[in-house]
Amino acid sequence: MKGSDVVIEGVSKLFGDFTALNSVSLEIKKGEFFSLLGPSGCGKTTLLRIIAGFESPDSGDVTFDGADVLPLPPNQRQANTVFQNYALFPHLSVFENVAFPLRIKRAGKSEIDQKVNEYLKLVQLESHAEKKPNQLSGGQKQRVAIARALINEPQVLLLDEPLSALDAKLRQHMLIELDQIHDKIGITFIYVTHDQQEALSVSDRIAVMNQGDVLQVGTPHDIYESPATDFVARFIGETNLFDGVIKSAELLQKAETEYMVELDIPELGLIKVTTVDHVVPGQKVSFTIRPEKILISKEKPTTTRGDINLFHGFVEEPIYSGFQTKFYVKLDQDRPDGTSDSNNVLIRVIKQHAKYSDEGPDIIWKDLVYLSWGANDGYIVEVKKAAGVAES
Repeated sequence: MKGSDVVIEGVSKLFGDFTALNSVSLEIKKGEFFSLLGPSGCGKTTLLRIIAGFESPDSGDVTFDGADVLPLPPNQRQANTVFQNYALFPHLSVFENVAFPLRIKRAGKSEIDQKVNEYLKLVQLESHAEKKPNQLSGGQKQRVAIARALINEPQVLLLDEPLSALDAKLRQHMLIELDQIHDKIGITFIYVTHDQQEALSVSDRIAVMNQGDVLQVGTPHDIYESPATDFVARFIGETNLFDGVIKSAELLQKAETEYMVELDIPELGLIKVTTVDHVVPGQKVSFTIRPEKILISKEKPTTTRGDINLFHGFVEEPIYSGFQTKFYVKLDQDRPDGTSDSNNVLIRVIKQHAKYSDEGPDIIWKDLVYLSWGANDGYIVEVKKAAGVAES
């Protein structure tokens, strides 16, 4: 396996009174595509700059394969950085931009020619070698920057929001190319982004950050399906998030650690949800249900399963996106379980369009609809939160 293990232990950084990083610790595996994900100002770029050597931490350690790199300048860390603004030399050709690190090292002409052509081929720019940066598209410029960063054969490639200047379609295309390059090169990639779709698409693991702290580290599946905090639940994708109180918890038959929980949510009433965590009556928690996990229909479901949560309401707003429709459904005052809803809460629901239809949508504005989901479809986030309603 190529690349380096990168370990960050207790790294803190202050800028005046502002805490950019608060004792951050991470272990990034050799050859891993690892993303630092979070909103602007969360500390992800500061952490990347500390790994690169452009910033020094106030405390903590950074090691590559067990060796302390903090005393080393950036050019001695076996890590290269791809910047958001490409940082290409406008007066040099594509060939010379990529060759620049080798010329600094005084490499021979034959080595330069061989390696530059090799990396231009890797990023599919062989036919653009003599062009200047102002003759290239945004995606092509980014590929030049990636080739230049890779030509020194670093153990770690650091990518600081490298696709943020590109339009949406080109960004998706470049993501695929970037993932393919990682598969071919096999070194450690550390990728900074505020775009959760980017991180979910290409990462082996993700660290979600906010206000200088790492809130959760896990695979894209773990982060999306099992958020550790309400912030992670809101930030990764879209969700319906509520506060609730545990009313009862019963160990399921044939399960050693799975509980069927009855949860009292002011906006919904009593709902059922399963959890593998031990919970007790009276405990305050957050509950999240993803919009795509909710079934919507104009006919009442005929299921007799006892773990189905069922609600009735009307479509306040349908948003058609071609491959799917997002519905904002306002629950009725009187719901199927006999309780009342004084808050008239909005529930977000996403319905995929898996089959061809030439008759238009089957659910439209103001339609009366049923919403349902199983106990296994929701998730309990065991953190105490202020009262709230559905959030995105």
